[in-house]
Amino acid sequence: MTHLDERAGRRCHHAINPLHSTVYFSPDAAGELAALGVTDRSAAYFVSRAAAMGAVGPGTVAATFYSFSYDLIARHLPAAWETATPQQVLAARLRGADRTLRRLLGEEAVASKDLAEAAQLALRAAEACERGARPLYAAHADLPVPGEPHLALWHAATLLREHRGDGHLAVLMGAGLTGLEAQVSHSATGKGMTPKWAMRSRGYAQEDWDAAAGRLRERGVLDASGELTEAGVALRREIEAETDRRDRAPYEHLGATGVARLTELGNAFSLAAFEAGAFPDGVFGKG
Repeated sequence: MTHLDERAGRRCHHAINPLHSTVYFSPDAAGELAALGVTDRSAAYFVSRAAAMGAVGPGTVAATFYSFSYDLIARHLPAAWETATPQQVLAARLRGADRTLRRLLGEEAVASKDLAEAAQLALRAAEACERGARPLYAAHADLPVPGEPHLALWHAATLLREHRGDGHLAVLMGAGLTGLEAQVSHSATGKGMTPKWAMRSRGYAQEDWDAAAGRLRERGVLDASGELTEAGVALRREIEAETDRRDRAPYEHLGATGVARLTELGNAFSLAAFEAGAFPDGVFGKG
């Protein structure tokens, strides 16, 4: 049996997660939710991602999403559930995912053997995900697997994303980082959202961001210019390594050969989605 190296799961996650994330930036998904009456961008995100948990309030969303301002969430929930039920939102999100993937990847790719293989591999990995203390994953794991391969792949990518994410939040709490501090330090790596985009989408003002950055400077995580210190780099590295350890089960279950193949296929499909304009400019990086 081929050995699964420590970062194989992370690489696989990064390869297929963009396929799930396309819906949050998609005009197709936004249009489906708008047809239900959910027209605000933040409200659409909150109900779309939270619907599997039912008509939950702002407290539950703040706890499970972690890096968003409670005040922003409370502006939209629970009021948005009076406009559209969780069941309606879930159906609209799936329709949006269908339209989005067909547009970004093309009908030929959607009907391809490679995509069907990727769906099968991702679903097999998700068989080993653990529900305990993983509320977003557990809620999505109760949803039925769509029949069409491209939607089955999207569903499996969702399960793997939320499984890793739930574990990641536990690691952030263990590291003593609030949701905003975690966002600031991740942006400082250059691999997360830009500060401008993060503040706008997460509901924070510049003074909130600056205050969090100040606390991180006091801890020695950031330097005076807002860059990660040596200790900050080490902290972010350990956070990712511990997240890998908590997320190892699905990739161990799939096996090294399967993980390598899913990573290869996921990278190809995600690259196609990026090249087709799945994500707006200025979302990722330090700018």
